[in-house]
Amino acid sequence: MTLRVVSLNVWGGRLHAPLMEYLASCGADVLCLQEVVRTPASEADWLVYRDGSHELLQRANLYEEIRAALPTHDAFFAPAARGDLFDGETIVPSEFGLATFIRSDLPVIAQAMDFVHGGFSGNGWGGHPRARNAHCFRLMDYEDGFTVTIAQMHGLRDTAGKGDTPARREQARALAGLVGNVRREGERLIVCGDFNVLPDSVTFDELGRLGLSDLVTTRGFSDTRTSYYEKNGRFADYMLVTPEVDVRHFDVVAAPEVSDHRALLLDFR
Repeated sequence: MTLRVVSLNVWGGRLHAPLMEYLASCGADVLCLQEVVRTPASEADWLVYRDGSHELLQRANLYEEIRAALPTHDAFFAPAARGDLFDGETIVPSEFGLATFIRSDLPVIAQAMDFVHGGFSGNGWGGHPRARNAHCFRLMDYEDGFTVTIAQMHGLRDTAGKGDTPARREQARALAGLVGNVRREGERLIVCGDFNVLPDSVTFDELGRLGLSDLVTTRGFSDTRTSYYEKNGRFADYMLVTPEVDVRHFDVVAAPEVSDHRALLLDFR
């Protein structure tokens, strides 16, 4: 039996209806999601993120909505920060971070979550490049009798672009260290997420020390963004595996468009 992992930056739920339909129907055993919003104190459907003149709609309680849509999965939320969103001119403190949904009959036998850049802020988003975290899980597949470690990260965003910086190298080292705290030697390993780097980044050198290689670039894909993304530099999202992972199918999903990022879909044994 194959297992399916889907990684997706959900863009704060801006394309809410198609996003929810896709997440409920894509058949993922493990969903690794970035840019997820959670606002327990708000009953609004939508809030607004403001950064200078830039405004972006955010689905106020996207995490809870996804959890309700996936009743057969266990849900995990890892906030990177708590800052201000807006309901009109009313300030609403909201959390923003990673969410992972794991099919309930795949037990989590180890996990680790920590910051790979900066640290948690409970009183504002902070300046750029903002804090970023990663979450790593070790799972047991009872049916086929193997364990697998799966980690996701939302890489730091630098206003200067996606080129390498000392902070990005340290971020990659921190991610590798987090994985090392959970994974057992020789075990299947999958690392995915919106890394916010280019294909020639030192990130892949650091992760390569774990035996990881990227599926996006090595399988001929040249775009991980949708038509909603209007800038140059079409790479952002990656999925890396070790040789122990038997890749049965991999795709950078072009349709449906449910974000400004494409979903990454892996079937493996």
